[in-house]
Amino acid sequence: MSEQPILIRGARVIDGTGAPWFPADVLVERGRIAAIGPMLDAPDAEPLEAQGRFLAPGFIDAHCHDDLIQLRQPGRPEKVAQGVSTVVVGNCSFGLYPQSPDSSGPLREHFGNLLGTVTTQETFADFAGYRAALDGRGTAINLVSLVGHAALRLAVMGWQNRAATTPEREAMAALLADQLRQGAHGLSLGLVYPPSAWADRAELVRLAEVVAEHGALLTAHVRSYEGGLIASVDEFLDLLKAGGASGLLSHLQAAGRPYWGSLPRAVERLEIARKGGTDVSFDMYPYPAGSSTILQLLPPSALAGGVEALLARMADADGLAALRRAVEGGEAPNDAGWESKIRLIGWENVRIGGVGEPGLRSLEGLSLTEIAEAAKEQPFDTLVRLIRADRGRTNIVMFQLDEADLETALSHPLHMLGSDGLPRETGKPHPRAFGSFPRYLARAITGRGGLGLEDAVRHMTAVPAQRFGLSDRGLVRPGMVADLTLFSADVADRATFQDPTQPPHGITDLLVAGQFVLRDGGHTGARPGKALARA
Repeated sequence: MSEQPILIRGARVIDGTGAPWFPADVLVERGRIAAIGPMLDAPDAEPLEAQGRFLAPGFIDAHCHDDLIQLRQPGRPEKVAQGVSTVVVGNCSFGLYPQSPDSSGPLREHFGNLLGTVTTQETFADFAGYRAALDGRGTAINLVSLVGHAALRLAVMGWQNRAATTPEREAMAALLADQLRQGAHGLSLGLVYPPSAWADRAELVRLAEVVAEHGALLTAHVRSYEGGLIASVDEFLDLLKAGGASGLLSHLQAAGRPYWGSLPRAVERLEIARKGGTDVSFDMYPYPAGSSTILQLLPPSALAGGVEALLARMADADGLAALRRAVEGGEAPNDAGWESKIRLIGWENVRIGGVGEPGLRSLEGLSLTEIAEAAKEQPFDTLVRLIRADRGRTNIVMFQLDEADLETALSHPLHMLGSDGLPRETGKPHPRAFGSFPRYLARAITGRGGLGLEDAVRHMTAVPAQRFGLSDRGLVRPGMVADLTLFSADVADRATFQDPTQPPHGITDLLVAGQFVLRDGGHTGARPGKALARA
């Protein structure tokens, strides 16, 4: 905590409520906002001349996958550069805890499928262990953690593709309750990602009840964002109602050209549910492309038994033929409701973002069509070759969304901004990890989005702060923790799909708990952040 007060002078304050900006000075003392007003007098304070730049609450990334990178790169330069002071991790059922003595390997495999190799020192028995590891290293920014459903299932059932028994459901419920008592903020489901995808309603409702009992949050990557979007939204709403939990639907979108234009119907389902008393909202990122593991191109049943079992099936002629029929023809009799991404968007719209195997790095940034043509092979054979060589650890970028649907989501009152970044230490990842927040600001400032600047800031600050119970963050108010970001009117993202790691322009300063982690555009090296426990 900084001992010397800081006086930010001459700022245009955007307080997070959506109210119009106003000119003011802001005094920070002992890590909190001490005063706001014109021409404050604080002769002992360190001055920061805002010179008419905008001062807002530190941005909250409501949905990302920074669980591992926060351990490995505690300075978090790409988030600090965007003015992000808090990240929410553990999304889509992917997390680094809890693990049983037998589930450490499966948990590393599951997380590694999305974000690369995980070591034995990077998964944990519980939230307390994960939190201690983060705080022991120190971190530039804060972290809010959800419990990944997959970790519960792997600890109790392993990679079994079946419904849980009553004792198994209760074991998962008890394990979840332990994490929530330790301060985890909720539970995340990943209903297209095995093993979370294999849960039935009885299991999900029981876990939702535990979430509700602890006043926590239930989030979900729902079963389909394609033709089954409306049914999947309804399933999530049913879980919230049956379990009595508050909910956050992850990255709400309509994926695949045949389903473009269906997002307003999905949003309407949420609006109707709220009128009926269900507390639900959603997050989304400001890009027309998504990103995931290459294994999402396969039907969920292909992962029964884990990656080793998948590779064994690929080595069998009949098993490989069945996978080909699923991916190319959409035939997946064991996966009701699943649709082939390839049939919806085409091989040419799937690009390699990052790989685990160093020998494959020359393929990063190329589409599956380009790789297949260079190798003079069919794209499906390319897919199989990559899965075998990289053991499922390949990240992909998928161009699949419509701008009109995207705008519907980004401008809706129930929306909050999440990058959904999938950070790796190498490769050509989706640029959303490096540009989501300045991109969203620039949309508002230049009139390209459906929101004004003040409302855009609200979607990045007060809305997620309320959703995750961060009662002392998300607003510029006396007494609040001094997580503050300063940016200019020409703020812009520079990260592109071709050059995705470029830092943004126009975000000049970031304070976390009253300490500069970004000052005049330069990272200070300070680590005042912490893993935030739910009150």
